[in-house]
Amino acid sequence: MLMQHDPFRDLDRFTQQVFGTMSRPSHMPLDAWREGDEFVVELDLPGVDPGKIDIDVERNVLTVRAERLSRMPDAANAVATERSWGVFSRQLVLGDALDTEKVDADYTAGVLRLRIPIAEKAKPRKIHVTDRDSIVQREDRSIDA
Repeated sequence: MLMQHDPFRDLDRFTQQVFGTMSRPSHMPLDAWREGDEFVVELDLPGVDPGKIDIDVERNVLTVRAERLSRMPDAANAVATERSWGVFSRQLVLGDALDTEKVDADYTAGVLRLRIPIAEKAKPRKIHVTDRDSIVQREDRSIDA
């Protein structure tokens, strides 16, 4: 099999992966942090209809898909088109310490906020220490009596 290296095709593929295209934008900026017993993720989705947001969790991968439609009429003569439109998608790999069964989503003012609780098994807990010496001594006293 003959492989031909085309640096321009490689550059085009790289720029599409990083910046996306008008029909397939890739920009969905996010912030994430831990707040108490929850992991919080905020994604910027300005101008997106809440009905066009789809959130899925499969195993430990959370996928957010959103679609922003162009509001420019088809017959319009565009002067500037800087706002991307189309389908946005972003995947987050979540750790096992998060409870993906109880994800809460809220969309306000163009920001999608996801709250993912920390799983009970991952929360710090106290371990009770038993004193076996005192148990044995109590048993010995009950036998003597």
